[in-house]
Amino acid sequence: MENLSEQAYAYLLLAPAFALLVVIAFWPLFEALRMSFFADDVLGGGKLGEFTGLTNYVQLLTNNNALAPATFLDPSFEVPILQQALFMTLLFAIITVVGETLLGFAYAMLMKKDFRGRRWVRVLIILPWSIPIVIQGMIFFLMFRPGFGLLTEPLQQLGIFSSIPLNTTFDGFVIVTVTDIWKTSAFMALLILAGLESVNQDLYEVADVMGASTWQRFRYITFPLVFPALMVAMLFRTMGALRVYGVIESTSVGCTTLPSMTCLVTQLMFGSSALYGSAAAASVLIAVVVGLFISVYLVFIRRSDQELGPA
Repeated sequence: MENLSEQAYAYLLLAPAFALLVVIAFWPLFEALRMSFFADDVLGGGKLGEFTGLTNYVQLLTNNNALAPATFLDPSFEVPILQQALFMTLLFAIITVVGETLLGFAYAMLMKKDFRGRRWVRVLIILPWSIPIVIQGMIFFLMFRPGFGLLTEPLQQLGIFSSIPLNTTFDGFVIVTVTDIWKTSAFMALLILAGLESVNQDLYEVADVMGASTWQRFRYITFPLVFPALMVAMLFRTMGALRVYGVIESTSVGCTTLPSMTCLVTQLMFGSSALYGSAAAASVLIAVVVGLFISVYLVFIRRSDQELGPA
């Protein structure tokens, strides 16, 4: 080991963590990919090991009616089950990530200010993130419950909810979106706050001397320097939003009301018919979608690092 270079020694230290990552992450992904090329009843029914190629992917992309009874869609629905699940997942991810980023940025700016009672304000902001998702789901389930929910009648009067909340896809989407934003904005705030704390305060002093306004300080100092941390925070939240499942079930909305990509996988695997091959194919497609989003974020992060590097 004494003869190893610094780079080789670093790789040696990382080897155990990399091996653990392969076992925990890459091996299940490889198994899901392998299973997606086999028949749906790969675990039984006399078809063990029957190779079907891309059949499961074709069925998902072309809305094979044989899959519909085991999922959340009517067999006569014309849009492929994958397309509806993908649309709902992407719409949820876009709205929640944008909302959590804006609210998290405001929280971070507030937590960074020095004022009396700041410690308690920080506790109140971070508190939603510490609540277990099951308890959180029950809170919002009761909050929007007809008859005694605090927000049910006001939202009905505004025309946002139908007469029976939790009964339509739109109602369920609103509830799940609000629930997720309320919980995970604190997570965004913590990551953005870490970026704000790393900004050199001397830059603000120079800006004050030059007569810069509050908006100019934010535009030319705060936002550019926090942008890398902001991209990392959005990356983590996008990955979580694309795999949304727990908040849908915990609020009692259910996958039958609000389908998502993860709901598609669970319904295929644990529905009336155990369609393991199709579920594996759907999980692989989720991994592909998440990978595409990660690639886009990494491009923006690399560009921001290059722009800040010479400075």
